[in-house]
Amino acid sequence: MMADTAGEIFLGLGADGSRQALLLGRSNRHGLVAGATGTGKTVTLQGIAESFSAAGVPVFVADVKGDLSGIAMPGSPTFKHADKLESRAKELGMDNYAYSDNPVIFWDLYGEQGHPIRTTVSEMGPLLLSRLLDLNETQEGVLQIVFRYADENGLLLLDFGDLAALLQWANANAAELSGKYGNVSKASVGAIQRQLLSFEAQGADNFFGEPALEIDDFLKLDEQGRGYVNVLAADKLMRRPKLYATFLLWLLAELFESLPEVGDPEKPKLVFFFDEAHLLFDDAPKALQDTIEQVVRLIRSKGVGVFFVTQNPIDIPEEVAGQLGNRVQHALRAFTPRDQRAIKAAAETFRINPELDVEAAITELKVGEALVSTLDDDGAPTVVERTLIKPPRSRLGPVTPKERAIIQSISPLEGKYDTRVDRESAEEVLAAKAADAAATAEEVAEVGEEEVGKRSRKSTSLWEKAVSRGVTVAASGAAGVAASKILGKKSRANPVASGITSAAGSIATDLAGPIAGRFVRNLIGGLMR
Repeated sequence: MMADTAGEIFLGLGADGSRQALLLGRSNRHGLVAGATGTGKTVTLQGIAESFSAAGVPVFVADVKGDLSGIAMPGSPTFKHADKLESRAKELGMDNYAYSDNPVIFWDLYGEQGHPIRTTVSEMGPLLLSRLLDLNETQEGVLQIVFRYADENGLLLLDFGDLAALLQWANANAAELSGKYGNVSKASVGAIQRQLLSFEAQGADNFFGEPALEIDDFLKLDEQGRGYVNVLAADKLMRRPKLYATFLLWLLAELFESLPEVGDPEKPKLVFFFDEAHLLFDDAPKALQDTIEQVVRLIRSKGVGVFFVTQNPIDIPEEVAGQLGNRVQHALRAFTPRDQRAIKAAAETFRINPELDVEAAITELKVGEALVSTLDDDGAPTVVERTLIKPPRSRLGPVTPKERAIIQSISPLEGKYDTRVDRESAEEVLAAKAADAAATAEEVAEVGEEEVGKRSRKSTSLWEKAVSRGVTVAASGAAGVAASKILGKKSRANPVASGITSAAGSIATDLAGPIAGRFVRNLIGGLMR
């Protein structure tokens, strides 16, 4: 009987009748699903994702065309291609083939087709934010200084409003910052402000704020022990390719920093499908490509498998492609010299099969066929085989708006992220300071500087609030918890540890936020350099 078995995922049958399977214990060695448009790679991705889910492995997948949302619903005999699916299942000997759904959580950076995904500006950090804003080296240095100032002055950078307020302050106080941290020109600050306004106009500000994502929410199982398939609605996001790529790189960095070391587990903790993978590398500087290669290499030990999905295998740099042990190659077309180079490059990555002309086969593959090579028990690639790929059991095609709404209403995260929280942060603190300064100037004019100097300050900093409440020890303890949990690779979005979620009036979280953010950004910075 051809089906998934304990410890492996059935992919299909080779031309010689051999069973082609993906070992769960080797799935964290990453993979590639490639092929020209219309060759079946999205259907292959869907079938693999639902098998991971059935094996108790959570999945994250970006739905760039909208059709992967159908993984939440069972297929149907009335579907227009049902006869082809059922015929393929019979051809492969899948005696137990039956339509079934999968547990799904919908996500959307814009909060329109799923739960919003947010992080804070502080946790994104100046390095990734500089890439998102397309800053040059000088402007990135200025942004680093602005973040440093925020850390040292207890200013929480949660959303674009906070960053805009701090940049406005930096523009007005460039001389003061330059004297302490190095040259901060108004021209550089102005350039950053313009880029920030441009991205805010495109809706990128939806990604920043609270409640911030807790990575553990990507690792959930349903009551039957199936892994949730986390489907990111990316059809609108794809119009902002740099935001899409930066978001996915941030997410990989979050997973890398938050999850504990597990080595090579019996099955992955999470499998991450990166569709339209070429966007991550388009116009990326060499340093960033090196960083991506490092993250992909190291995240394996955290039990995370990364599968790049792309039309052309040469879209993936060699340093990254060399980390992808499991490969499913659908047909490529030899229309251009670049296509011909891609075919040759793809053929050279497979372990030789003396019975198969790989270069010729790549151009001859039919829809639903692929060249398959996976890692065996010893971690060595298997001989490449021309393979009939199994059909998925879930729906091919998108869910309806009504179906999506019903699935959202029964989500285990219903209500957790849907309402934005806007607590006191840098924007409010700087506004209060400006108002205090204006009021003080008026008071000096009325009663004189000496009299004004006798009274206490109108507004207090976060640190002064802590002292006034007598919780200095408790607050430093909260910051210590934040640091230890982050360094211990716990979820950085823990409400106490990172100062990022609800506790609107909590001085402990206010204090932990800048300190924890600094630890986290140091970890990301180490990867980004």
